[in-house]
Amino acid sequence: MTLTFPIVTAACAAIIGLLAAFLTVRVILNRVRFKCDTGDGGHAALAQAIRAHGNLTEHAPLALLLIGFAEGLHAPLAAVYALGGALVLARLASAWGLSHSLELGSSTRKSGAGLTVLVIVVSSLLILYTLATR
Repeated sequence: MTLTFPIVTAACAAIIGLLAAFLTVRVILNRVRFKCDTGDGGHAALAQAIRAHGNLTEHAPLALLLIGFAEGLHAPLAAVYALGGALVLARLASAWGLSHSLELGSSTRKSGAGLTVLVIVVSSLLILYTLATR
């Protein structure tokens, strides 16, 4: 079995990396604005910025690893593209939803979270299927 560099996953990681940088800058700017070194100081805007950044860093790495493993194992390229695109879309939706509302009822936030979990599950199953059929 020959492993190859996961080009699709690398592109998705780059896009998500730019999103992470953007969300980090939002946290920093809010910390300066509210003169708050730790925590959120009771400021809703800072709490939202922290949560949007934290949520991305909690979920994106695992999903990217799984997609990269699937791509490296030569899973069907269409599936890898679909999973990568879905992850980018999910993380953008989640960041948008968390940046605009911390309420659980936010449909954008729920869509982003649900789609991320789906990407993780499908990627995991795709890896297991690809390994089993070799």
